Amino acid sequence: MWTSGRMSNAKNLLGLGVSLYFLGLMDLTTTVLSGSARSLTEGQEDNLSDKLHQRMKRSWVWNQFFVLEEYTGTDPLYVGKLHSDMDRGDGSIKYILSGEGAGIVFTIDDTTGDIHAIQRLDREERSQYTLRAQALDRRTGRPMEPESEFIIKIQDINDNEPKFLDGPYVASVPEMSPVGTSVIQVTATDADDPTYGNSARVVYSILQGQPYFSVDSRTGLIRTALMNMDREAKEYYEVIIQAKDMGGQLGGLAGTTTVNITLSDVNDNPPRFPQKHYQMSVLESAPISSTVGRVVAKDLDEGINAEMKYSLVDGDGLDVFDINTDPNYQVGIITVRKPLSFESKKSYTLKVEGANPHLEMRFLNLGPFRDTTTVHISVEDVDEPPVFEPSFYFVEVPEDVEIGTTIQIISARDPDVTNNSIRYSIDRSSDPGRFFYVDITSGALMTARPLDREDVSWHNITVLAVELNNPSQVGSVSVTVKVLDVNDNAPEFARFYEAFVCENAKAGQLIQTVSAIDRDDPQEGQHFYYSLAPEAANNPNFTLRDNQDNTAWILTRRSGFRQHEQNTFYLPILISDNGRPVLSSTGTLTVHVCSCDDDGMVMSCNAEAYALPVSLSRGALIAILACIFVLLVLVLLILSMRRQRKQPYIIDEEENIHENIVRYDDEGGGEEDTEAFDIAAMWNPREAQLVVKNRQDMLPEIESLSRYVPQACVMDNNVHNYVLAKLYEADMDLWAPPFDSLQTYMFEGNGSVAESLSSLQSVTTDSDQSYDYLTDWGPRFKKLAEMYGATDSSGALW
Repeated sequence: MWTSGRMSNAKNLLGLGVSLYFLGLMDLTTTVLSGSARSLTEGQEDNLSDKLHQRMKRSWVWNQFFVLEEYTGTDPLYVGKLHSDMDRGDGSIKYILSGEGAGIVFTIDDTTGDIHAIQRLDREERSQYTLRAQALDRRTGRPMEPESEFIIKIQDINDNEPKFLDGPYVASVPEMSPVGTSVIQVTATDADDPTYGNSARVVYSILQGQPYFSVDSRTGLIRTALMNMDREAKEYYEVIIQAKDMGGQLGGLAGTTTVNITLSDVNDNPPRFPQKHYQMSVLESAPISSTVGRVVAKDLDEGINAEMKYSLVDGDGLDVFDINTDPNYQVGIITVRKPLSFESKKSYTLKVEGANPHLEMRFLNLGPFRDTTTVHISVEDVDEPPVFEPSFYFVEVPEDVEIGTTIQIISARDPDVTNNSIRYSIDRSSDPGRFFYVDITSGALMTARPLDREDVSWHNITVLAVELNNPSQVGSVSVTVKVLDVNDNAPEFARFYEAFVCENAKAGQLIQTVSAIDRDDPQEGQHFYYSLAPEAANNPNFTLRDNQDNTAWILTRRSGFRQHEQNTFYLPILISDNGRPVLSSTGTLTVHVCSCDDDGMVMSCNAEAYALPVSLSRGALIAILACIFVLLVLVLLILSMRRQRKQPYIIDEEENIHENIVRYDDEGGGEEDTEAFDIAAMWNPREAQLVVKNRQDMLPEIESLSRYVPQACVMDNNVHNYVLAKLYEADMDLWAPPFDSLQTYMFEGNGSVAESLSSLQSVTTDSDQSYDYLTDWGPRFKKLAEMYGATDSSGALW
């Protein structure tokens, strides 16, 4: 049988267990047969049946141990002892411990069965361990008892202070709240065992925040403790709450937290104006809705409780000024409601009220939540521009009014006390056609050009008035001129009319309906009268019927029209209007005689001589046009190929040495004395003398002397020989510029390495000049170096 116990209380516990057993209050936890019982002798087996009816003596096996946490001693902590009835104390039994924490947290003496804790135990980390014990024969290793399971529970000690897991706290409560108003509830937790002693019993108290607040010692609910707490006096409070375990007794552990409490605002302060009188001024020229000044009523509250509404409650300027509330700054803005005039009234007095729109009934006893102030406004005089009376003019003028007729007198006055003289003019941007003129002193508006309603029916002009002593003050007025209609335009056909009559037409057949238009616009509306012109009044072919609706019908008077006799008729028609005076005009209707089928459809007539046959469809026409287009493209392609074959070979521009030679009359004259030379003369020397171009800024050139050069030299097409011929001309006449416009320089090269480059007097020099230094001047002088730096086999210099 397994037994267990503590070192100091094993015997007491055993005695207690036996007593409880006989009292019937406790059951055995485990009953197992020992190894010796399982190995009974045969004689004992014979007596076993006789003893079954008797109660057998059983030993106690305790399946639960208790040990305190946080043991701080140096020796292993004794937990308890395991013992088997098979153990005779001779060391033949070996105890083995397994399960949770075996060998790591707990160890067992395999001979005595004593259990010790070898590590520090913490109930808050783990409250119990489940272990198993086994008794083995030390010699054979055979189990002597069945494996038994037991529990080691960790007993709590007060080693954890209360903690506020949600702290620090933030709360608010309305100001002026009654005593006992709930603010916030704080909660502290203790990690100790709440079922064992008072280690986890927490009591709350307030360390800081009195006498303003209190805390319930059991629930941690914070309440107000002082009446009439004013936010405007003190808004923020820092309250420190302590939680202590052990029921608050001496030796208990404690934890604290901070609660930041803010008094929220209520409307308990009425608004007040800091000054009872305001003095303001405004120019009389201030526009409507412009700001005059600002007033403000102070309110110690905030947010919605400090909102203000301003109004004008009295004064002589209620209809001239207005006041609005700025919602951002809670100020009253006084604005101009009507135009001001220094000459009419120089000052105004207003009574302004500022009030809270949101009130709390429980604070009405603190006084009226409104206040008033007085505002004096002075109107300052300014030099105002002239004012027109009236402010708008509308004039109606017939379009046949004579030039210079006065159509309206424009009047303006100086509103200032000085009453300066006025000068009038027209803003020409409003009258670009200059149809009107205004007298500078009297303001008489007159016509300056003929008016034509059909051209411009409305004129919107602007008349300006300027003070004589201060031209910067300009007033303006709009004048609308309506040009009235006069019957000065005769009616005419609405369009060109061309009618067709069939050869088989019958008498009285309608061939055309005509209508007319008139640029005039009479008040009673347009009405036209149609008739044949006097010269066609007795026309035997056609007649006219006036429909009295501004249209007329043209009817045939006879039948039997023939194309070969007369294919075109011209019918003059007289059109008259209903104006005063009556105006009329004559329009001509062209009538073509055509051959028609039995249904009256036109088949052919002279007017359609070039029309396509009726049987020719649109698809056929498109096919013909496409063929013509293809033929044109082929012709253009052939001409282009021929032109490319005939085009001569063009010499590369860089290899062509025949370049334009620019002629200079004077040295240093610049672009004014230059003229491009026609290069064509370089290609045909024989024609050079026939194509001499005379300069306008110099005397004509001396006639070319190339005819005096031997014919062999002239006939040679070599450009080099031609240049030599021109050089010969220059050598013979020192004052005539050469034909090829090579500029003569009389004094250039003085002090220059190249000396003179002129060909003048070169014939008198016997020495040969060397131009080899040109090769050292870089790529820009490469061509010049090739021309003058070497000689060919014939001895000519290039």
